Amino acid sequence: MSITHPSPLLPPRPGQSPRPAHMPAPVIGSERKIVSWNLLRRVGATPRDVIHLIEEERPDLLLMQEATEDFDALPHLIGGHYARAPLPGRVHGVACWSPGPFRRPPLACTLPSGPLVRRVAQVIECASFGFSVANVHLSHGQIMNRRQLRRLVQILPSHAAVLGDFNLVGPTLMPSFRDVGPRAPTHRMVDMVPIRIDRCLVRGLICTQARVLNHYASDHRPIAVRLERSAHR
Repeated sequence: MSITHPSPLLPPRPGQSPRPAHMPAPVIGSERKIVSWNLLRRVGATPRDVIHLIEEERPDLLLMQEATEDFDALPHLIGGHYARAPLPGRVHGVACWSPGPFRRPPLACTLPSGPLVRRVAQVIECASFGFSVANVHLSHGQIMNRRQLRRLVQILPSHAAVLGDFNLVGPTLMPSFRDVGPRAPTHRMVDMVPIRIDRCLVRGLICTQARVLNHYASDHRPIAVRLERSAHR
């Protein structure tokens, strides 16, 4: 099941005027800012935390992992356009929010999965983007999560980015994609070992900036990247 909500205005409370949708400053050229965050379902980041992140970072696209139905209220709280793809049999899934419209409703793509958790990726095409974006929350198995990435290689166009929680240690083994995400740790394994598992891979794109953000409502820190199409592809 995929849930999509466009909403240009926040419905007013009694006695209040409608709140306009978040609108970022105009972006020159093809560069777009994307933020990705694993929210830590139920006990981590709240819709209020996400709204604070949007207002602080002003992304052209926000990707979320472990998003529950609580986040379906985002377009009513801050405007913009939203879609969520729950993982089969789970209370959470991958979700995306954009201040501008999607070119078409984001596609929930089934990935190779293990016996316990079935995985989907969200493939997004924003109307103002010149490339596609895949939002992922991959399996913990180091063979399985690389199989899932290889599936995305097959279905994504020549200009594309893959962002999210990879649950992957070491090289991705995706020769046609480059790992351009920030190199700082984004998560503490068993609350002790800092590791970099929130990543950004690109094909046919250039990354002009990559940062790990200082938000601690979840056990993952968000990452932010600025991407634009490469002139050489």
